[in-house]
Amino acid sequence: MKEKGNKGFWDRWAKRYDFMMSKDSRTYAQIVNLMKRKLDREMTVLELACGTGLLSVRLAGSVKLLEATDFSEEMIRQAKAKAHSSRLHFSVQDATNLPYTPGTFDAVVISNALHIMPEPEKALAEIRRVLKPGGILIAPTFTAAGSLSGRMRIRITELSGFKVFHKWTPQGYLDFLKGNGFEITCGKTFSGGLKLTYAEARVRQ
Repeated sequence: MKEKGNKGFWDRWAKRYDFMMSKDSRTYAQIVNLMKRKLDREMTVLELACGTGLLSVRLAGSVKLLEATDFSEEMIRQAKAKAHSSRLHFSVQDATNLPYTPGTFDAVVISNALHIMPEPEKALAEIRRVLKPGGILIAPTFTAAGSLSGRMRIRITELSGFKVFHKWTPQGYLDFLKGNGFEITCGKTFSGGLKLTYAEARVRQ
């Protein structure tokens, strides 16, 4: 992914990322619980945009194998310092151009990333390709445009030099997934500070 996708920002902030996200730990705990309901020890799972592995280390014990990836080398460096499970592997990958063969994974997780990708439809095309038939997409994503406070937060974020490419409302985000070949099986919007919509979906047949 090119620099326009905020890669430089993530490289610079990787060491402080966990601290930045700590204030939202309650919401992240809820997200993890929702994910674990859909994952099991027979599954091979791909995580895209894993960052420093905040979710990865919590999910690894629930699956057969978790391949956790991010396009920021520094994020992956921070994540590897946390890895304590033989079921968890971190690597640097571009979500829009994955090296895996078709039908490799039982589930793909991509958290809080599609809205900050310049071309998220390319990532979704790759997700469709690498999912096994009947596989699950789990994609919680910020949908701050659904509220005034959320729109203000987006504005403050962009003033810091960080680009938000897609300013979705909750329904707008679910419609985006539908428009890119997925059938929504679960949609839940969190009303806390994160303004986040949790989505589970399958490839539309």
